[in-house]
This record gives sequence, C-alpha cells and structure tokens, in this order.
Amino acid sequence: MPAENPNERDESALERETVYALTNPDRPAILSLENIGQMLETDDPGAVVTPLVRAGLVHRSSEDYVFASPAAFKWVQLVGHVV
Repeated sequence: MPAENPNERDESALERETVYALTNPDRPAILSLENIGQMLETDDPGAVVTPLVRAGLVHRSSEDYVFASPAAFKWVQLVGHVV
C-alpha cells in the first residue's frame, strides 16, 4: 500500500470548500477556475469542479467560470455550513 502524503488534502474537503465558497453570500456568486485554484491552493481546480458539475451542484460556463446551482444552495441549507 503506498504511503499517503500528509500534505495532500482530501478531495471531498476541497469539493465542500468550493460549494461553500460559491454559496457564501459574502463572496461573488460567480468565480473563475483561477480564483478557485488560488482560494483552495490547488494547481488543478478543474479536477475539483468536475465532480461537482456532474453531481449538479455547480454549473460551469464555456469561459471557465463556475457558479452554484439551486441544488447546492439547498444542500448547504440542509447540512449547514461549519467554517
């Protein structure tokens, strides 16, 4: 079994942080992939966003901007948001 990198962050945690950022009323409603990469300190924000798009929680424009779907807002409302 390969050793895990302790500096590597959990993918699901990155996805949750992305949804929370996109549904936060104190942040812009639309973020670029570049902004998400900087916010999450990851070199591949597309890899974080793609599963969220497939799940219907995030919409992605052709210009690589993303925004939360109504389902994401409902999910955050149901589970709450703990910072």
